[in-house]
This record gives sequence, structure tokens and C-alpha cells, in this order.
Amino acid sequence: MFDLDSDGVAPVSAPAFRYIDLFAGIGGFHAVLDALGGECVYSVEIDPAAQLVYEANWGAKPLGRNEVGDITKDTQVDGSVNVPEHDVLVAGFPCQPFSKSGAQRGMDETRGTLFFDIMRIIEDLRPTLVLLENVRNLAGPRHVHEWEIIIKSLRQAGYRVSHTAAVLSPVNIAPEHGGHPQTRDRVFIAATRVEPKRPSALYGERLEAGTLDLPDPFEDVAPISFGDLKMTREWSLERDLPLIDSKDVPGTRVAPDEWIWIDHWDAWVSKAREMLTAEADRGGHVAKELPGFPIWANVWTADDRERRRALAQASGMNWKISHLAKNYDLYDRLRAFDDGWTARWLDRTRTFPESRQKFEWQAQAAPSVRDCVISLRPSGLRVKRLTHLPALVAISQTPIIGPLERRLSLVEGARLQGLPDNFSWAEQKSAATWKQLGNGVNTGVVAQALAKQVERDRDLLELDLDGQAVLTAISKTMADTGGDLRGRIAQAVERGQARAAASRRELLSGRLDENAIP
Repeated sequence: MFDLDSDGVAPVSAPAFRYIDLFAGIGGFHAVLDALGGECVYSVEIDPAAQLVYEANWGAKPLGRNEVGDITKDTQVDGSVNVPEHDVLVAGFPCQPFSKSGAQRGMDETRGTLFFDIMRIIEDLRPTLVLLENVRNLAGPRHVHEWEIIIKSLRQAGYRVSHTAAVLSPVNIAPEHGGHPQTRDRVFIAATRVEPKRPSALYGERLEAGTLDLPDPFEDVAPISFGDLKMTREWSLERDLPLIDSKDVPGTRVAPDEWIWIDHWDAWVSKAREMLTAEADRGGHVAKELPGFPIWANVWTADDRERRRALAQASGMNWKISHLAKNYDLYDRLRAFDDGWTARWLDRTRTFPESRQKFEWQAQAAPSVRDCVISLRPSGLRVKRLTHLPALVAISQTPIIGPLERRLSLVEGARLQGLPDNFSWAEQKSAATWKQLGNGVNTGVVAQALAKQVERDRDLLELDLDGQAVLTAISKTMADTGGDLRGRIAQAVERGQARAAASRRELLSGRLDENAIP
């Protein structure tokens, strides 16, 4: 905690740089850039629920300069860009298909997409740094055209950017450097302006000495990378998240039917291990671990005709043929080991929904299902060790923490994204919160991405006065904290919430004045 000034807002030193927050969501980028010493001068988000959460934590509703938070109203009206000057632009933008022309005209092909609005701002205001985030598929084979146009558009605008995608995940950063135990692969595009807007003294010296050598924006550069930040030990949810050590956390109840499915598959795990031990004893070798391929009890049959029919229907899908063959073999071995138990177990299994007749064990030597993280997915039950979690995607797939006999809580979900326990969710329903967490950025990844970007492009930033300010602020903060910004983010949230409270008091006071009897 820290002292507040007279209007309830914590004092903070003058901002080192200005930034804008596009497609802002609940403010994951905002959290990092405030913690790094920046000032948000413009934010825009069109989703009303996210707007309320953003306002509750940062003290301003992200409407841009219009009434609804529609970025197009600030970039495509009267041919002008109605956005303030800034040094850093960040955006977790939606992935949309671009038009295709034989000439590949760059930005012209982005017209009609929200990336077009980003480029309008970049070309008009020329921020020093641009950091864009998107799903991993943006750099995949289905979006080759879009990727080429994005990179070409940024280079045509005068920015150094790598053609190679930087796929970054919080699980690849050690916690002391801001990492979190979540596998969440996202593409980051880090672009830095080549030509300075406000040349520094160093620029002038090199220009005068004839040693100034600015790179061509179309020269490729290495992508940002977290290779030196990786974990050197195994993740532990209990230690590194950390988990709340309680079984009684509101909103985390596991339904009775779900426990029935879990315990039913736990019985299968025990029986399968008995079978593997017996096979090892007969063969004189060490018992194998449980199979890691998907167990599809819904296809188990001893009827050769049904098996041949299923394999024929899978023609051309080698992966499916392989899984079917492995399942038939596993079923035959279980029947040979304990036919009566297998028949009774399978009869019960077939009363479950089809998605609960499928199982995937990724927990190696864990003693039981209840000792693990359990995800009830449309593709079946997936079981993993208590090391790290899959990406947050939706309320229906919130993981179950077996030893705690409950689901992951909202506070723990926020911790996975690097948001502090004091983060406000504006009294909304939990389903909306999980959706926002699933759509948000991870603060640890954003912080390290910015740090790696300024490190890579130091040679450009030193030639520009605004670039020097950004470089100094980010480098110093990351050096002081080791990259773990959790404490500073919590302080930034507290300042933002104080601003929000002050705004509410001011609004209430104004209403009281209007209603006062003269």
C-alpha cells in the first residue's frame, strides 16, 4: 500500500512515455505499460462488459473519442485520424481475412478489416514502438496471405519488423522473470520505427560525422525470443501460481455427474495399471506407463465387422486409423486380463455422454486421476500433472484441481494471466469474467516482449528522443524487477481504481448539485 493524495489517487512520477491501447479488452496491455512508467492517452474497446471492467480498474472507459468504443469512428471519418500523439501502440487485434489481389498492394488489401484501422493510426502518427498480439494461427499455413500483408504494410510504413513469427507463451518464462504456469501460445509482432521523429544528439553527431547508417525497413531482423528466460526447474501450480489452499472457494463446485465420470475413469486407470504390471511380470520387463494416446471407449467392440467398417470410414485419416487400431488392441488386452470387469465397466461407460466416453492420460506416473488437473473437454477427459495449465478458453472448460476437489477459481485464473488479486470484475457474472480472461493477454509475456523489443532495436531507439525515453523506462524497470511486474501492476491497479472512485464521487456530486433546490 502507499499514501494517496487529496483526491484519493496515489501520486506517481511524471510518465516516461505515452501509449494507446487498441482493442483493449480488460486492460492487460494497460497493466504492463502503466507498470513500466507509461501514460495511457487513448484506449478503445467495443465490448460493453469489457468496458465496465476496464473502467473499474483503470479509471476511464475505453471509448476512444466516440460514444461506443468503435475504433473505425476515430480512423475513418472525414479522412482523418482522431487519435492523440503517442510513443507506443499496442493492440490485441482480431484476425480477419484480407482481400487478395495479384499485385499484393500491402495496406490497400487490409481495407475493411480492423488491421486497416491500426495501420491508419501508424501511418498518420508514426509511434516509436508497435506491439501487436494475435492467435498462433495468424502465422500458420491458413493465413499466409494475411501474414505477408501485415509484415509488408508495417515495412512500407517505415518499421523494422521480423518476417519470422514470434510465438510466445507464459510457460516459457521462469516465474522470477514474470512467467506463469499456463501454456498459451500467441503471436507477437514487434515493429520499431526506423526514421526518428525527434532526432537525438547521437543522431546529429553521426549525421555530422557521416557515420549514420539507418537500416532499410525491408531488411529482415530476428524475431524477439525468450530463450534466456526459460524455466530451469519443473513448474508447480501449488508453488508458482500459487493455488489457493482451500477446497471451499466460491464458484468452484464440481457437479456430482462430473465426479461420477472422473471416478469411473479413475477405476479404469487402476485396472489398466494392474494389466500392465501383469504383462510385465509375464514378459520379465518393467511395467509400461499408461498409454498416452486418446482412449475411445465409445469405439470399443469385439465385432470384427464393426472394426473393419470403422477403419474403412477413416480411410485417408492415418492418425484416426492409428488411434482406432491402438484402441482395439488395448480393449482386447483388457478383456484378456479381466473380461468380467471390462464388460461391466464398459456397460456403465456407455450410459455417459459420448464426450465422457473418451479419455486422455498425460500425467505419467501420477497415482490417480484425483491427484491431477482434470479438463472436461468436448474431446473427452484430459488428465495432466499439477505442473501447469492449458490456455484459458471458456467457462465450460475451467480445469478441475483434483487434490482440492474444486475447479480453478477466478482469482487463480487472473493470476494465470498476471493480474493481481485486487483486480475488479465490476460485479459481473463469472461466465463473462472467464471469457475476458480467455481473450486477454498475459502480462508477463507482454512485459518481456517489450523488453526484448527495445533490446533488439536499441540502435534505432537511441537515435530518437522519444525512443530514448521508452528505452530507458522499459530497460530500467525490467532490470529493477527482473521482469516480475506483479507488485507494480498491483499498484497500477490500485491507482486506477482510486481514479475510478474519484470519478464516481465527482459524478455523484454533480448529480446532487443538479437536484439541489435553489
